[in-house]
Amino acid sequence: MEDEDAGPGGGGEASPPHHAAASGDRARDMSASPTSSRSVTQTVNGSHRFVIQGYSLAKGMGVGKHIASETFTVGGYQWAIYFYPDGKNPEDNSAYVSVFIALASEGTDVRALFELTLLDQSGKGKHKVHSHFDRSLESGPYTLKYRGSMWGYKRFFRRTALETSDFLKDDCLKINCTVGVVVSTMDYSRPHSIEVPESDIGYHFGTLLDNKEGVDVIFSVAGEKFHAHKLVLAARSTFFRSEFFDHESDEEKNEADMGNEIKEIVIDDMDPTVFKAVLHFIYRDNLVSDDELSASSSGCSIFDTLAGKLMAAADKYELPRLRLLCESYLCKHISVNSVATTLALAERHHAMELKSVCLKFAAENLSAVIRTEGFDYLKDHCPSLQSEILRTVAGCEEPCSSGGKSQSVWAQLSGAQLSDGGDTSGRRVRPRV
Repeated sequence: MEDEDAGPGGGGEASPPHHAAASGDRARDMSASPTSSRSVTQTVNGSHRFVIQGYSLAKGMGVGKHIASETFTVGGYQWAIYFYPDGKNPEDNSAYVSVFIALASEGTDVRALFELTLLDQSGKGKHKVHSHFDRSLESGPYTLKYRGSMWGYKRFFRRTALETSDFLKDDCLKINCTVGVVVSTMDYSRPHSIEVPESDIGYHFGTLLDNKEGVDVIFSVAGEKFHAHKLVLAARSTFFRSEFFDHESDEEKNEADMGNEIKEIVIDDMDPTVFKAVLHFIYRDNLVSDDELSASSSGCSIFDTLAGKLMAAADKYELPRLRLLCESYLCKHISVNSVATTLALAERHHAMELKSVCLKFAAENLSAVIRTEGFDYLKDHCPSLQSEILRTVAGCEEPCSSGGKSQSVWAQLSGAQLSDGGDTSGRRVRPRV
């Protein structure tokens, strides 16, 4: 049926008066964002194979009597295959076998596509197929009104022809059935929504730290006092959990319950700035500001930067997320000058992600990296890392048993006159090979 144009009074849309155009533009500016929707209709498909063994014994059971398959589920409904050896229609006088697919569970107006396949057992692949799929249906999918409704063929196959065909082998028939249940879904943009703000638990815990409410432990770091909460520290760090609770005797617990004095712990191997940053992470779950991190980075070794010391503290206090945050920060600042010492730092504090990045960067820029003081540091303090860089260059992931390949690469590099314009000013430079 073709659409018709709307005539006068038929709901056609009238053009607005010319003088209202300006006010109309203002109204559109104030209107809500346009919405959209999409209806998607598709089939949920499933298949079942029904094997009928002893066909000759099933004959003679009577017209209208069937052998039923086990039920199977497709699209939330139960289905079954019915095979009628003597046919379903009395008028055919058992000249045909009948095959039907039946709705075996409760349901009304279930729309579906069907396919019945009688398998050719000769291996030639000449199956007998009746299918709704992959073809246009004038009236659309078949509708099953209620439980017991079925679709199929009364005259599926003439019996005399079937019994002399390749479809019957060793007195056995095999029928494949595919059901496609039609389902429709609606995708649409919702004109109204309620936005949930980001979690503010870090803010509230940070306030708890700043206000010193309910503190039960004090850390003394180079004379500076830091108040904290044992439960918060223990929840975030297995190191603190072990320190506060795992090794505490019953007598110590009783003393802690009875006394009002807050325990003070002295830390003599960390700067106050670093410990403050550790507490900031434990309570707020993020790093201190970039300004604080970068303030300590100018003109000093990576080991002496706040990020470097913070990663060491993360390793000590068993804070893997803090370590990964430090790795991510340091990764953004890798340069030719810093990569070797950053690699040493990563190795020392088990920062495997950062180590991998450093190895790749050093391998890509080796001719410039080997002229830096950081590379000399590796020679003196971490020769195994120097070997790992060379293996990365050579494409050898595992240590060579004889060391031949790595030694060959090192010999070429150390004996060559490096005049390829490598830069040690911190820029990333690729060696010319």
